[in-house]
Amino acid sequence: MAAHTLTVGFDLDMTLIDSRPGIRAAYHELSARTGTFVDADLAVSRLGPPLEEEIRRWFPAERVAEISDLYRSLYPEFAIAATPALPGAREAIDAVHRAGGRAIVVTAKYEPNAKLHLAHLGLDVDALVGSLWAAGKAEALDKHQARVYVGDHIGDVVGAHTAGALSVAVATGPCDATELRAAGAEVVLGDLTEFPSWLARYVAEGADGGEAAAI
Repeated sequence: MAAHTLTVGFDLDMTLIDSRPGIRAAYHELSARTGTFVDADLAVSRLGPPLEEEIRRWFPAERVAEISDLYRSLYPEFAIAATPALPGAREAIDAVHRAGGRAIVVTAKYEPNAKLHLAHLGLDVDALVGSLWAAGKAEALDKHQARVYVGDHIGDVVGAHTAGALSVAVATGPCDATELRAAGAEVVLGDLTEFPSWLARYVAEGADGGEAAAI
């Protein structure tokens, strides 16, 4: 990969995809299989951190690994087909490619399940790295020389800054625009439909474009 190639990283859940319907269905099935109530609506209101953080809210510590594995095994059947792309997701990826860049996905989600989402929705990215969260996302962003990271959670802002990348936040997940700005996001967009025009300015100006693009 040439050092000068523009690489833009994207988070997955609530950035590129609305995974709430699918995750809700997977949690309902998990409850049915285990006999343990999981408030699926509450769980999907705080997507972003690794699965284990949610599982330990409902199951004893000694069962977290077991139950997480069970959830991941249920996920392909119950979550993939129910999950749509968010508005502007395809156009955002296409905009990176039109600019001569590479679009990668860096997510906390289990990578095989993330790959199923991308394939099902036809989201054509150049690389996928899963099971990374917050500052840990910098590992993949550094490896791929990503200059921009787009996400919906304050953890994504942390990941971008840890990698020395520009944080572009979208207010489509559990964190609103005020929280995202307070966390230090240089650019805050309402959703990904605003991303192509922001990217065009970013590329043309060779700068962060933050003031012009922020909401």
